[in-house]
Amino acid sequence: MKIDAHQHFWRYAPETHGWITERMGVLKRDFLPRDLEAERIACGVTGSVAVQAEQSERETNFLLGLAECDRSIAGVVGWLDFRGRDICERLERYSKRERLVGFRHLVEFEADDDFLLREDFLRGIAHLERYGFTYDIVIFPRHLANAVKFVEKFPAQRFAVDHLAKPEIRSGRVSMEWRDGIAALAAHPNVYCKLSGMVTEADWVNWRADDFTPYLDAVVGAFGVERVMFGSDWPVCLVAATYAQVLGIVEAYAGRFSANEREKIFCENAARFYGLELPAHGSAA
Repeated sequence: MKIDAHQHFWRYAPETHGWITERMGVLKRDFLPRDLEAERIACGVTGSVAVQAEQSERETNFLLGLAECDRSIAGVVGWLDFRGRDICERLERYSKRERLVGFRHLVEFEADDDFLLREDFLRGIAHLERYGFTYDIVIFPRHLANAVKFVEKFPAQRFAVDHLAKPEIRSGRVSMEWRDGIAALAAHPNVYCKLSGMVTEADWVNWRADDFTPYLDAVVGAFGVERVMFGSDWPVCLVAATYAQVLGIVEAYAGRFSANEREKIFCENAARFYGLELPAHGSAA
């Protein structure tokens, strides 16, 4: 059994998906569960976590609606304005939604590099643990020092670092800033890391599987096989690779580990982190 810990669905609209540039034209259309179903099943992926791609509660409700109709969506990572004064009321309301497992904010797009440490944001995040929700951290390497300070404030809150914190894979250089930041985050046992989003940080046309090895070595070396989980980042990955290719990169790397360790990377860690109730193998709706 495999779980995809990070994928997206959307009904494309230029005004709400402005981050999709002309160079990413392949993404300028709707992507729904039926568009992935055949390839997902062929790859042996039983369930997935659908993650927000738009900063709105409308997005959260859209993904929850999809999850109610398709059992392959085992969990939803939505969005809330954690700076809002009514955050407790909203968390209480969303705690009733069975498939909602956590939240994230696109910190990478914030003009303020210190966004994670804003007092109003921290005040909102402090309420997550009470409701059992996770939080996904999506950042660039320059944000890592602040991310470490951020997680230090919440030692019992479950965090997942998305996309290896987006190292500059296309450069072929493993920066000390990124390596040290990853190691510092991994020192906190409540922090996990997703093996996702790598092909979009590589050369979209000329990447090779071994381009990712130094970065995977650093992440798995820091977090261990108990706190990493596979994520496809579909359909964003399509700018550079197919779903099967992205899965294949991590499968090839994981071939060095035991069957039990591979089970953790591809299933158990995501299920434990997000508290997923998985569908029977092969079921879709």
